[in-house]
Amino acid sequence: MAVVLAAILYELAQLYFLNGRLKVEFSLLSEKVENLKKENSLLQADLEYFKEPANLEKELRNRFNYKSPGEKMIIVVPPKSE
Repeated sequence: MAVVLAAILYELAQLYFLNGRLKVEFSLLSEKVENLKKENSLLQADLEYFKEPANLEKELRNRFNYKSPGEKMIIVVPPKSE
């Protein structure tokens, strides 16, 4: 009888510790899901922004010094500091 009781208590203790580990893992995964949802929302906003040709051209000009054919570009160089 005592052996059976000890075995049951041992299994209950293992289940208790497993439950604790799973709660921590669930919490971490829930946080990760929330972060990914936020990132997805930002990416969706960027996608909507870049769907507009004018916005896409504006970003190309700013990031990659894009210019239209025949258009001249002036690059302003700051003076050297002494």
